[in-house]
Amino acid sequence: MLRFVIRRLALAVFVVFAISIITFTLSHVAVDPAAGVAGDSATDDDLAAVRAQYGFDRPLIVQYAAYIANVAQGDLGRSYLSGQPVTTLLAERIPATALLASLSILFALGLALPLGVLAALRPNSTLDRCALTLAVVGQAIPNFWAGLLLILLFGVKLGWLPISGSSTLAHFVLPAITLGSFAMPALMRLIRAGMIDVLETDYIRTANAMGLARRTVLFKYALRNAILPVISLTAVQFGFMLGGSIIVESVFAIQGIGYLAWQSMSRSDMPVIQAIVLFISLVYIVLTLLADLLNAALDPRIRGAA
Repeated sequence: MLRFVIRRLALAVFVVFAISIITFTLSHVAVDPAAGVAGDSATDDDLAAVRAQYGFDRPLIVQYAAYIANVAQGDLGRSYLSGQPVTTLLAERIPATALLASLSILFALGLALPLGVLAALRPNSTLDRCALTLAVVGQAIPNFWAGLLLILLFGVKLGWLPISGSSTLAHFVLPAITLGSFAMPALMRLIRAGMIDVLETDYIRTANAMGLARRTVLFKYALRNAILPVISLTAVQFGFMLGGSIIVESVFAIQGIGYLAWQSMSRSDMPVIQAIVLFISLVYIVLTLLADLLNAALDPRIRGAA
């Protein structure tokens, strides 16, 4: 187990450095950072002065080394637009996005788990077809359209829930349903497929032949093995919700990092974009690492294969 953990940690550190190199390089090659600081009306002399002031005229490898040294000290730079420290901007926006992503993944799992298990117990039944149809519809509807429909129905016509802002927990209900409905179909199909495969194995037939309670067979033996790939997918989906919440946050006017990323990209605020990409990447890596460790704890075969 220790060797497995060390290998996963080493891989995570390597991926972090690779992402930081790619992000830093693209942000300096795709867009002139001096133009982002000086503005559209800047002259050549203004651009030259900005490059000298911020060190943009130094070799890229030197700039990257300085950037990594600052990141290691917790300094992500300052926003070109507001002049605020990037860490301050992220600290203000992360809680809203984290709450939205957490509620969304809970909503997705709350639907996917029972639907997937019930569909697997009765394959090709009416319940199974309804669950698969719901999955197809949920995957096909764009987030912005689903969000607008929920606003019109529950916010405008019925008046049950607020339609914008993030001041109370009620403000997150409609955004969480919108974002979670896109992740639910993949989770539900994976649970269904995993349960169908596990229920056909010899050890499940043996458990049934021994007269074990149906609930014990399903939840103690079958679901424990079927849930392993779902754990990994849940980690990936949670990371996607953190990074892919731009549209949902824009529709519901939630001041999270998704909306901050959209604002920064539209104004070429590169320090903020780099920090957001690095943060989301770290979340992905940490979640994937935790999912791998949890799977290894649940299934000794994974530790042996590693």
